[in-house]
Amino acid sequence: MSQTSVADTLREYLSLLELLDDAYWEASTIGNKDMLYDIISIFHQEVAELNKLSIQDHHYPYEVITEGIRRVVPQLERLDEKRHEIIQRTQTQTDFRDIVSSVLGILEAQLRTI
Repeated sequence: MSQTSVADTLREYLSLLELLDDAYWEASTIGNKDMLYDIISIFHQEVAELNKLSIQDHHYPYEVITEGIRRVVPQLERLDEKRHEIIQRTQTQTDFRDIVSSVLGILEAQLRTI
């Protein structure tokens, strides 16, 4: 599998952040909101660092920048397993399922190269 570019990764992360924001407001318990907020914070840090890169560098292969993003995979997998309990709207669940598999693929490829 070829490495994902910075631009493609950024696009996937921003899509995930949008869905996580929806899921946060749909979550019905404080515990679920805390878990979603933690994941959102981690991705916001990574996206902020990616946005510091020059636009000319966006065609290069993506490499993890922040330490938190290295540890987010188990949380994303747990959220994916419990998405029917945590995410209330059907559309958000469907979109989340699609995007989380792509994001997990990017992150797992990165963790294999470390």
